[in-house]
Formats: sequence, C-alpha cells, structure tokens
Amino acid sequence: MDYWAVIDNLYNITLSLSFFILMIIMIYIGRKGFKGKNRYGGISTIICGVCFLIFGYYNSLVRFFPYPYNGFMVWWIWINLMINFIFFTIVKKLIKKMDFDKNKVESNVGKKHSLQRYIEKLSNTSPYREELPVKKEMIRKSFHLMGFLLILGYFGFFTLLHPIARIINDTVIVVFNQFPPVYEIIWGPLSLYPFSSGDFQAIDYLIMMGLIGSLMFAIISDIIRIIWGPEYSVFNYLTHSMLRNKEINATGPQIYILTGIIFSYMLYMAKIIVILAFFAGLLIACLSDAAAALIGKRYGKHKVTVRSKDTKSIEGFLAGMIVAYVIGLILVGPIYAIIGAIIFFITDYFPKYVADNILNPIFIPIGIQLFIFLLGLPVGWF
Repeated sequence: MDYWAVIDNLYNITLSLSFFILMIIMIYIGRKGFKGKNRYGGISTIICGVCFLIFGYYNSLVRFFPYPYNGFMVWWIWINLMINFIFFTIVKKLIKKMDFDKNKVESNVGKKHSLQRYIEKLSNTSPYREELPVKKEMIRKSFHLMGFLLILGYFGFFTLLHPIARIINDTVIVVFNQFPPVYEIIWGPLSLYPFSSGDFQAIDYLIMMGLIGSLMFAIISDIIRIIWGPEYSVFNYLTHSMLRNKEINATGPQIYILTGIIFSYMLYMAKIIVILAFFAGLLIACLSDAAAALIGKRYGKHKVTVRSKDTKSIEGFLAGMIVAYVIGLILVGPIYAIIGAIIFFITDYFPKYVADNILNPIFIPIGIQLFIFLLGLPVGWF
C-alpha cells in the first residue's frame, strides 16, 4: 500500500475513534445526569452518544471527508484539545494562587483581570439557573443564527457572493500551489488534493467539515465543564456562563443542535434527503425555536405546561409555528411547509425527556422528505 494511502487510513481511523470515544463519554455523562434526577439532560446526552456511534460507523464505511481533509479535521481536534488543556492548566494554577479572603477580595476590586473575576463569580454563586433573563436568552439563542452561515456557505448570496465553501476551497488551492514544498512534506503530492477550483463537490464536504469542526470545538469544552467544573471550560468562559439547571451533568443545547444538524446533513450526503429539506429543517430548528423562546419570554401571557413540565406560552408556540411555516414556504413550498410547522409543534410540545434542539433538526427534514416521497409534489418554487 502507498505511504500516503496508509496516512489517509490512519487519519480516517483516528476520526472514527474520536466519535466512538465521544460516544462512550456521552453515555457515561448521560447516565450520571439520569441518576442525578436530570432525566431531560441525561437522555438527551445519551441520544447524542448514539448519534456519535452512528457517525463513527458512517465515517468508517463511507467517510465524512476525503484525504487530506480527514487529516485537517484530526489536526483541528488536537488543536482544540491543546487549547483546552492550556486553559484548564491556567485556571487551575490561578485558583491555587488566589486568596479568597473576603477583605482581600474587596480591597483588590478593579485590579483583577477578567479570568479572575470569572473564577470568583463561579466560586461565590452557582452558574446554573432555572430560567435565564431575556437578555441572556437572546445572547444564547444568537447561536442559532449559524443557520444563515450554512446557507451562505452552501448557496452564497444571489450573485453578490459565491458560496463561502467554494471561496475557501479556491483559496486553499491557491495557497497550496504557492507553497508546494511545505504542503507536500506534510500531506503528500498536490495531485492527491481531491478538489479542483470551482468544484461544487468541495462545498458538500466543507460544509460538513465546518459542522463537525464546530461540534469538536464546543463538545471538548463542554465535557470539561461537566467533569471538572464550569470554571475550566473555555466555551463557558467565552459565553459568560449562561447555564441552566438542565445542563447539570448533561451537555448544553449547542451540542444537541449541532449533533442533530450533522445527522441530517449526513443523510443528505448519503442521498437520503434533498438539500432543500435539510435547510428547511435546519432553519426551522434554529429560528423557530429562537422565535418561540424569545417571543414567549417577552410577550407570553397565556401560559401552558408542556409534557416536560416546562412552562411555555401560547404566544411563543404561535410565533414558532408562524416562523416555521414561512421558512418552509420559502424553501420547500406551501404543502411541505405545513408538515415542517406541525413537526416543529410536536417536537416542542410532546417530548418529555428529550431536548427539542436535537429532535427538530433530525425529524423535520426526515418528515418533509417522507412527504416528498409520498406526495410527489414539486419541492420549492422552481
């Protein structure tokens, strides 16, 4: 076997093992959360673990990326591990050096850097809340706007902007061709690079790379938060510790939604669902959930208790379903838009112990695709 083919296989095996290791960790954390009376977080985390098992097998049999992109992803995982290890070490040393004597703390107010204030805040009060203020909920829900980034990455913006993934691929080709000796030492002959300039296939793989890369960045930090404490988490530090009680011994909503999106995009790459069904599900999962939460908190007066015992509002449900229908109307047409809105309502109201953040991006695209198969009506407007 050729040397670079061996390297390719090693990278692919490493990536698959990464998913299998995450699966084991997620099931361990989920069981811990379930036993700690956080059934919602525990079961949702275990479902993520099952998805990672599927991801690992998919990568072993089909592959998420061709070479050298599987190598790029493995390097990205190691870079994230290193960053989190450095942050963990800094925080641990800082905690040992800090004197928590109340008088000394008061006399040094204004002299501490942000990391010290962050550690003291977590030491004095629990970072977990039953409910977040509207302002923090808005910041938290802004993570859902990544759906627009994926649309720009895949489709671009009319004629004003090529797909971002295509621009990245073309830029990478230009850079590699300017420094061929450096590239060839690490990754082998330039002829092994799988894409040409303007290659649409590169868009499919680069979108998946962005999704899995985002997942790895978020999940490594979240595992550290759960096992060692939120003060050691880079992601928690960057987001100013916006945590709910449902995240005690459980992963956060960013992990759920990324896992669900990757699962559905994997189905698209396997040619099981069409791309418009995927993007309809993605945007409904991101924007409808955000609209329901924010409108419900700000204007919700007619409260309703869903099966998970959460208190939501009729105004929030209506906002979410209207946004879901409008998104579906634009992307897949009026009939399939109704299907998407109905599935959104079902996954938001009925599940008792599973996060809608993981259910929506999986079941909405699958549901729309199922009705595309059954009804055979045109998808979209063209």
